Amino acid sequence: MRTKAWIAAASAIALGACATTGSANAASDDSDADEAPRFAAKTEAEGPFPSTYRPYPGVPTALVGATVFDGAGNRIDGGTVLFRDGKVVAVGSDLSTDGYTVIDGTGKFVTPGIIDIHSHLGDYPTPGVDAHSDGNEATAPTTPDVWAEHSVWPQDPGFTRAMANGGITALQILPGSANLMGGRSVTLKNVPSRTVQGMKFPGAPYGFKMACGENPKRVYGNRGRKPSTRMGNFAVNRQTWYEAIEYANEDDPKRDLGKETLKGVLEGEILVHNHCYRADEMALVMDMAKEIGYKVTAFHHAVESYKIGDLLRENDVCSAIWADWYGFKMESYDGIMENAALLQNAGACVVIHSDSANDIQRLNQEAAKAQAAGARMGIDISDATVIGWITLNAAKAMGIDDMTGSLEEGKMADVVLWNGDPLSVYSRPEKVWIDGALLFDAMDRKRRPVSDFELGQPGEGDVK
Repeated sequence: MRTKAWIAAASAIALGACATTGSANAASDDSDADEAPRFAAKTEAEGPFPSTYRPYPGVPTALVGATVFDGAGNRIDGGTVLFRDGKVVAVGSDLSTDGYTVIDGTGKFVTPGIIDIHSHLGDYPTPGVDAHSDGNEATAPTTPDVWAEHSVWPQDPGFTRAMANGGITALQILPGSANLMGGRSVTLKNVPSRTVQGMKFPGAPYGFKMACGENPKRVYGNRGRKPSTRMGNFAVNRQTWYEAIEYANEDDPKRDLGKETLKGVLEGEILVHNHCYRADEMALVMDMAKEIGYKVTAFHHAVESYKIGDLLRENDVCSAIWADWYGFKMESYDGIMENAALLQNAGACVVIHSDSANDIQRLNQEAAKAQAAGARMGIDISDATVIGWITLNAAKAMGIDDMTGSLEEGKMADVVLWNGDPLSVYSRPEKVWIDGALLFDAMDRKRRPVSDFELGQPGEGDVK
């Protein structure tokens, strides 16, 4: 947890008052049992919606003879990856495979499971009809009280398509960008489950979706209310943060779910993912974050990040970007295909994201497109580094890099065996393991995931 210097610093500006943080549900140690409240909800610390995820069963497995990209920037030709009991045991060459089920990977490639830092699967599921549109609580400019997981529909066929076609093993589901503060995100394991809690990535921190620029000012300006301009966006944000600081400094505040989320952000327990396109706005947001006392983990979409690569590097902020989306609205007009390469060249953190039920099925190809754009302008980026854009860098920005994102001893055995070079349009996942469990096998029609929604429909289980 970060220190609470934000309380003293920001309160001096906002309140000029106390710098102690209380609990919304704290009870005195010497209170009598019969004086306890008759009804009491779970506190934030107790986790009212805990993960119930349990790994599917697997067997000790050795992938032998493949080209291995470990996600951390290394390439091993003719390598071996060993995993058992849900964890990576070893990665290298000439490793003993005694006691393991051996899979010949000659001519094939192995990577960590692919991670999408920006998805709306489940909140905007397939089929894309109004009844399924649950990603934007567009009823107020700030809605920090809502949680994306409460809209996730686990039967969304997009989850299984993402695994079978894109090798996706983990993904962050974010609220939409209609609001300045859209609510909490949730990180999921891409596994079949009856409930969203059965998919929740154990130990992953919550994220907090913010948005700047055109979307909030358009949504609320069209309703004749604030914010209708970019300056209005910032004014509403700052006022909301100062009210959250007051809440955090109260000894025993009345419970407020929105301010509770903001307090978690200020304490560094909830990570900020900020939808933002223009370089000038990203710079302003970083200044606002310093004023208030929080940190932006990643700017999403960020089509102009290439203009401020040095600032992003110095502030340790990742850019979660597309390979080539641009020009579909004014704030995306200066998007260029060389964005990722220029950021990498500046030493800044690059993540390739989808924001799309289709692109999530080919993040490997999107990363390759961005790499190729860099090569055309003379910036050569190794394949091993590019794989990190869709594995370890995404995990870092989501706060789960100590558990997944690279093939390292002790990490989760989230692994993809590709039938060819993963940066080729001709390659696709052959097998996908999550926590060491084989959940997809293109060579076994009985091990192709099927959403409940697809049962009995033509083409169920097809790889599309």
